[in-house]
Amino acid sequence: MADILYFASLAEMLDLKSERLELPTDCKTVDDLVSLLRSRGEPFAGAFDGSTRILIAINQEMSEPAAEINDSDEIAFFPPVTGG
Repeated sequence: MADILYFASLAEMLDLKSERLELPTDCKTVDDLVSLLRSRGEPFAGAFDGSTRILIAINQEMSEPAAEINDSDEIAFFPPVTGG
């Protein structure tokens, strides 16, 4: 099972910080996972609608939406962070 982590405002929007999810066999990339999450309806559809940039880390390494994922990965989603 993959560990899916949500951070900052994304976690607040989803009211969820993490979950374990068995990835379907056709879920091979982060884009596939995002489509799966969006198919759950609200609040996932709104959180992942593309209007806000979301950063991705796979196994604690920054990744791109086309990156391949496996059922044993830790996949984290978080908004960009700004500092002052």
